[in-house]
Amino acid sequence: MTNLDILAEKVMEGHLLTRREAMELSGCSLEPLCRKADEIRRHFCSGRFDLCTIVNGKSGRCPENCRFCAQSAHSHTDAAIYPLLSEEELLADAARCAGQGVHRYSIVTSGRQLKDPEIEQLCRAIRRIREETDLSVCASCGLLTEEQFRSLKDAGVSRIHNNLETSRRYFPSVCTTHTFEDKIAAIRRAQAAGLSVCSGGIMGLGETFADRVDMALTLRELKVKSIPVNLLNPIPGTPMAGNRKLSPEEFRRILAVYRFLLPDAFIRLAGGRGLLPDKGRSCFLSGANAAISGDMLTTAGITVETDLAMLKELGYETEVCHE
Repeated sequence: MTNLDILAEKVMEGHLLTRREAMELSGCSLEPLCRKADEIRRHFCSGRFDLCTIVNGKSGRCPENCRFCAQSAHSHTDAAIYPLLSEEELLADAARCAGQGVHRYSIVTSGRQLKDPEIEQLCRAIRRIREETDLSVCASCGLLTEEQFRSLKDAGVSRIHNNLETSRRYFPSVCTTHTFEDKIAAIRRAQAAGLSVCSGGIMGLGETFADRVDMALTLRELKVKSIPVNLLNPIPGTPMAGNRKLSPEEFRRILAVYRFLLPDAFIRLAGGRGLLPDKGRSCFLSGANAAISGDMLTTAGITVETDLAMLKELGYETEVCHE
């Protein structure tokens, strides 16, 4: 047996990979690594696939200086600027997404943190979405207080999204207006409020492979089971506009290693998937088993119809992941 075979067998027997073992995978041949990752995925998750859509619920002029973000006030882009969408606008968009066959709908807002009146407005919209559709609702609203998280949960939100973005070590190279620990604290407040958490990061920010492994280990420690993995789309006008785009092969390796480290998680292709020549098909055979479908926040995505057809062909069953 090869070392890859040994590590895959250990994972399927319940062993949690160490940092050293995960780093060993960075040098394995890609195709055998991806096949083993897919085997681990089938062992822990069978054919379950979690498909969601997102809406840019409040856009632009964010005071945070995340260097990848088109909506940061520190960047110089043509990203749209508008306040929190009305109840009617959010309900109409949610109903449209429900009609396309997705099960999960996430409302994403720009800014460090929504104010209480905005939370109240958002809660009213969420209640209507829950009453008038069969959608599960997620929210990504920044560094909220535990009380604000509880308000969202009471309104019908089941999951909060808050990306770590990268490792603790590399985070100051990505953002300086809030810290990695601010992110961790917000995630713990959401969990204390009884919400599940969706958290991952962006690949291609300039991080090392060790940074990617370290972020996965932090997510494992936090017991996060929905892990969005974004591929940086360098947007003109942002400080990272000149970053090198990762190759599809590099991205598949990251996903495969994440499956080894997070064997029972929903590893979700998110932003940047449209940069992949096959729109993620090979990634769904390399450990990934979830995706954001439709448009992203400021960039075009892949249609729900296209995704559902591909997933059916690959033998997946789309469902709501409740972890």
